[in-house]
Amino acid sequence: MFKHILVPTDGSQLSQDTVSRAVAFAKEAGARVTAFFAKPEYPVTYFGEGALIDPTTPEKFSEMADQQAKEVLAFVQEACAAAGVDCQTVSATSDIPYEAIIQAAEKAGCDLIFMASHGRKGISGLLLGSETNKVLTHSKIPVLVYR
Repeated sequence: MFKHILVPTDGSQLSQDTVSRAVAFAKEAGARVTAFFAKPEYPVTYFGEGALIDPTTPEKFSEMADQQAKEVLAFVQEACAAAGVDCQTVSATSDIPYEAIIQAAEKAGCDLIFMASHGRKGISGLLLGSETNKVLTHSKIPVLVYR
């Protein structure tokens, strides 16, 4: 039924557990995987009317984000290789991960988004919601939530 699965990951333990299950699901379905990581944008901190000086330049921050994406996505590539599942990796810079996830799925032509059911807890979770909930709410592509 599903032939191309987007698997967003943030590198957390829960996300890695979800990757393992997504890869097993893809193998059973005969699907291929596109792994996705949303890199953060360069943070600019303001205090009053002036910006605080950050010792990290935007270029250095970008390099660190690229390295983090490479490491996080390598886990998915290794899991797919071990299972014999075709895998591509994609990352994008965005401070709005749910939008980046949906855009990545649409751009790659995925027919399923397979993601973990975690996010913020407590009051912040009620106010802001989790990225998974936002993807569920806004995606036209089916979403499988792994708990």
